[in-house]
Amino acid sequence: MSPSDLPVEVALDRATGTRREEADELLQLLAGVTGEEPVVWAGRIIGYGEHEFEYPSGHSGLAPELAFASGAREHTFYLVEDFATRWPDLLQELGKHRASKGCLYITRLSGVDRDILTSLLERSLSEVRAGRS
Repeated sequence: MSPSDLPVEVALDRATGTRREEADELLQLLAGVTGEEPVVWAGRIIGYGEHEFEYPSGHSGLAPELAFASGAREHTFYLVEDFATRWPDLLQELGKHRASKGCLYITRLSGVDRDILTSLLERSLSEVRAGRS
């Protein structure tokens, strides 16, 4: 994955209606958490900051420190690996969501506690910046 010159608005426009409005809110939220400017990665992911990673297999690359993508069905947040097992207390309080190994999926921001979401984002960013991703 790599950053691109695609305008952020083009990636955000993959979402429509209420979800598009929420994407604008997320744009500001993640900028506030990271202190970074948004950049489009892989044509659709809005990323903030960047870091190099290397898996035990030897595969390495560049990735955003924190990222999200808004689409027709949901918002996807790209967080530190295994965040769900690291912070089950926060996920329990978050509200309606799904989680995978490194992604958090939220259908509507109105269905989650924004303070808890912010805490998850801050913790994930802290882990990435500390090199524990």
